[in-house]
Amino acid sequence: MIKHTLVFLLAVMWLVLPSEPARAQDNMVSVSVLPGWQMADGSHVAALKFTLADGWKTYWRAPGEAGIPPQFDWRGSENLARAEIEWPTPKQTVTNGMRTIGYEHVLVLPLRLTPVRAGQAITLSADMEIGICSDICVPMAVSVSQRLNGAERTPDPQIAAALAARPYTQVEAGVGRVACKVSPIEGGVHLVAEVDVPAMGSQEMVVIETGNPSLWVTQAESLRNGNRLRAEAEIFHAEGRGFMLDRSGLRLTILSSGDAVDIQGCPAG
Repeated sequence: MIKHTLVFLLAVMWLVLPSEPARAQDNMVSVSVLPGWQMADGSHVAALKFTLADGWKTYWRAPGEAGIPPQFDWRGSENLARAEIEWPTPKQTVTNGMRTIGYEHVLVLPLRLTPVRAGQAITLSADMEIGICSDICVPMAVSVSQRLNGAERTPDPQIAAALAARPYTQVEAGVGRVACKVSPIEGGVHLVAEVDVPAMGSQEMVVIETGNPSLWVTQAESLRNGNRLRAEAEIFHAEGRGFMLDRSGLRLTILSSGDAVDIQGCPAG
């Protein structure tokens, strides 16, 4: 049943998406760099700012049932050893009966940049493949580039607000026991995750990520019983191959109408 559902969703996306990515001048979204500030340790905090036209939205790193996952290529940058994205808490929406996860209006996406040579300027260049959706979904190719000279030390309030909007950590949210049980099924594995955590709000949803881009995870079915939240999902290799599941690479994000919590790793239980 899961495989048939995946084939159906891919077929739907093929029908609604153009054969070539759109460009930024389509006026559905504009992307700019917020230069941010340099930290005392020589790293740099900057951000990508996405401004979406009315009625359009873009997607979180795990976009839900029918979204388009964003991809970022930093290889055109200079003096950049590593770029880490700090995702603000996204919102759940329902489009054509399918739940998706993303952002509307304005998205400020903070970046923590580590230079190759501390004390020297970074040129940030990002080539992005993103999806934006209204009544249809459109893949869009966007490129931005800006030199960050590191002279600024005062935090940008837009970036600071986006950093403050991240999900809670396990400690901040008062998470207790976290455990995952894995059992084989035809073509993949069945995963049951249990998290002891106080209720986060209504419409609780657990998003499960593996850290392996070759693996596909179905949308989890979530059920709360007191302070225990249980989620079940199935995991398959995108090319139908066998695979080993790295529990330390599992990432569970609990989303709700209120707060959210980010959980790294899921040991056997």
